[in-house]
Amino acid sequence: MAKITSKLQVTVPKVLAEQFGLRPGDEIDWQAAGDSIRIVRSESRRAPLSTEERLSLFDRATARQRQRERRRGPAKTSRSRGWSRSDAYRRGRAR
Repeated sequence: MAKITSKLQVTVPKVLAEQFGLRPGDEIDWQAAGDSIRIVRSESRRAPLSTEERLSLFDRATARQRQRERRRGPAKTSRSRGWSRSDAYRRGRAR
């Protein structure tokens, strides 16, 4: 059972969200239906992206990340902190 918060918000039960393919960010419409309220998926729902569209978005994000890395300069090496990742895993164990 869902409850209405003080901000008049309602959480959709996980079972129903999975059954109807609702995800965070999806829009829903509320319709009066006599003595009931009907929740309907908004018409503005986007169709899933094709593989080509997803790859294009990934390529653009990768290019932006490379530009940021070039502006920042070379990355710091793990040697500057005085310990390595394997040291962290051995910490606290009997030697």
